[in-house]
Amino acid sequence: MSQRLEEARIGEASNLGKIRVIDKAIPNQSPIKPNKLLNIIFGSLVGLGFGILISSMIEVFDGSIKSISQVERRGLVILSLVPAIKTSKEDRKSRKYKQKNKNIDKLQRRLITYEDPKSPISESYRSLRTSLMYTKNNDDKSNVILVSSPGPGEGKTTTIANLAITYANLGKKTLLIDSDLRKPVLHNVFNLDKTPGLTSCLIGDSDYKEIINKTDVDNLDLVTSGVIPPNPSELLDSASMKQFIDNVKKDYDIILFDSPPLIAVTDANIILKHVNQFCLVVRAGVTQRGALERVVSLSNQTGVNITGVVMNAMSQEHSYGTGYYYNYYQYYYGDDS
Repeated sequence: MSQRLEEARIGEASNLGKIRVIDKAIPNQSPIKPNKLLNIIFGSLVGLGFGILISSMIEVFDGSIKSISQVERRGLVILSLVPAIKTSKEDRKSRKYKQKNKNIDKLQRRLITYEDPKSPISESYRSLRTSLMYTKNNDDKSNVILVSSPGPGEGKTTTIANLAITYANLGKKTLLIDSDLRKPVLHNVFNLDKTPGLTSCLIGDSDYKEIINKTDVDNLDLVTSGVIPPNPSELLDSASMKQFIDNVKKDYDIILFDSPPLIAVTDANIILKHVNQFCLVVRAGVTQRGALERVVSLSNQTGVNITGVVMNAMSQEHSYGTGYYYNYYQYYYGDDS
């Protein structure tokens, strides 16, 4: 029995069984899951789709003017493109020390044609002056220009102040009049007293020569607003206003009126009947399409033609060609060094 037991053990040990080694195991260096390439492609497509969807929603719900084509589509002529002013780190830091007088912070770069005449922004205001000179269609000695905007905060005061400086630099006797009798600003821009001003002349308290102020810019005089009256529209539509304009036409080549926004009040529409050219300021990303359409409609109703539009605060995102133009200009007409 012991001999048979040993034989059985030997027979069992010699039995190969059902398992066979077909091939040796080779370790897989790349994981089966997840498929990174497929996930990257899928994530990129989903992100692109969501980006397009969000951009489309922003475009639909944002009713502001963003491009030149949106203005030209309404039959308006572009007179000049004014690039956006970039604030340096030093300017942003200095704002902490200017909280007591917010007007200083808002007006510190408004007279850029006087402070930095070689900048691309100054050149854009000279381009505006040239466009207005070529679009003048009357033979009068004096050219009366009104600058306004559809709404507040679109840069009309900045535009008219720098435009006045460009005319004065050309040797033209220029008079800048602050006819915004609700929220006047020009006296702060040129650091002058607000009174006596235009309202003093209109109510008969002062002669028109007594309210004319000299500025630091040669050939440029300023008439401030004066005391804010309770009835600005009535004063601007009075016979004394027409007499004032007739008087200053005898002494000045260029007369510029800074007026309140067109949509807010009717003051600008009253002055329009006394002017030769009407310049509308539109700020990219701020001016609403509905407000611009309303201004165009009012212009058609009153029969006053809009000479052209100034696209203010333009950047490369608003016009693909603007950035290239000003980059080339800066290269050609930059610092003397």
